[in-house]
Amino acid sequence: MAVLEVTKDNFKQVVQENQTVIVDFWAVWCGPCKRFAPIFEAVADKHPDIKFIKINTDEEPEIAGSFEVQSIPTLAVIKEQSIIFVQPGAVNEDILEQIVKRAKEIDMSQVEKE
Repeated sequence: MAVLEVTKDNFKQVVQENQTVIVDFWAVWCGPCKRFAPIFEAVADKHPDIKFIKINTDEEPEIAGSFEVQSIPTLAVIKEQSIIFVQPGAVNEDILEQIVKRAKEIDMSQVEKE
């Protein structure tokens, strides 16, 4: 499954139409972002049941601001339209796989009770 480049015009729709969304906040000039991109794409290919999206922070500052992105790359996980994880910094493939696995395991009805 291809990674989707998202803008403010389609962000809300993508989040509403997908149970789990993994977000990579990045910018063209960011070296760590460029190194992280192939890892993000490789993991996305392994999980067609999850929507993986990229948001260019230079072009979409409103979205980045709503996630309080201070540095890039920043990774975020949205499940059932709720932000459940935000972490700055690039991660390796194993860590990203663990993040995806945990996102799949989270029971949102339990989270909402707490």
